[in-house]
Amino acid sequence: MGLLLGLAVLALLAVLRMSAPQSVAAGMSDSAKDFVTLAVSVLIESLPFVFLGIFLSVVVQVWLPDGFLLRHLPRRGVLRRFAVSLIGVLVPVCECGNVPLTRGLIMKGLTVAEAMTFLLAAPILNPITIITTYQAFGWENGILVSRIAGGFLIANLIGWIYSRHPRQETLLTSQFQAACASEGEHHAAAGKLQRSVRLFTKETSAMMPALFIGCGIAGAIQVGIPRDVLVTLGTNPVWSVLALMVLAFVVSICSNVDAFFVLSFGATFLPGAIVAFLVFGPMIDIKMLVLMRTTFTARTLVQITSVVALCSAALGLAVNYVA
Repeated sequence: MGLLLGLAVLALLAVLRMSAPQSVAAGMSDSAKDFVTLAVSVLIESLPFVFLGIFLSVVVQVWLPDGFLLRHLPRRGVLRRFAVSLIGVLVPVCECGNVPLTRGLIMKGLTVAEAMTFLLAAPILNPITIITTYQAFGWENGILVSRIAGGFLIANLIGWIYSRHPRQETLLTSQFQAACASEGEHHAAAGKLQRSVRLFTKETSAMMPALFIGCGIAGAIQVGIPRDVLVTLGTNPVWSVLALMVLAFVVSICSNVDAFFVLSFGATFLPGAIVAFLVFGPMIDIKMLVLMRTTFTARTLVQITSVVALCSAALGLAVNYVA
């Protein structure tokens, strides 16, 4: 249903754009035009990665041999989470595509804490993100190193915190818990191709409505918050960090290209603010939270957001006062 809804909306937008672009635009206010442009741009940027993430999730759940991941990961908790956080090096998917992949990893046997570690680390520790960050900033002011190290440490901190939770399954929504249970019941009853189609449809139905809602909210907030307000705060060591974290949360831009986006702020904002943007945004933004809500409870997301925000701010401030 979610896939059909998404395709229908995209088809409607395409028809409107081709059939009556001038008349449609003429009847819209500037704010409405900005909202449509921003929301659709976030959607178009995210959609391929969401589908790639769903595809990889299906591969992990259906086509990997049972116990393959668990056999090839270290047994000790800390080393195991370190290894899980580095899976992103092999999977060049941005944050929105990692949500369905994370769901697949949980269904395949990873603990919730281990899956969280992957979810938060992978958008930063993937080769495309690392290369684009280097192309944008090089080794200047330690931005690249701070982004990689900060993303790795924060993700593993979250993983360690939730590894201490006595009942990790309660961190998941009841709907996702039910989906895990039902998938186990159907595992032996259907062939791999049939299971793949069913899982792809189910994951798409879960992800697409959340993606559309997240893109709409991101577009609305971007229209409502003037960017000149953020830019005026750029030279203050503290406010510059907080301002770019707010910007990262609002614009919800893909981690594979966010370095080029924030490069335009490099002359106005301090290096620590750039680092905070590049670490906080891939882990937590509006679109990401809405997608994560398909899997994790609201309380869990509030806790994760608070810890990631505090750590990202502390990292940005440290860079500002050291650089």
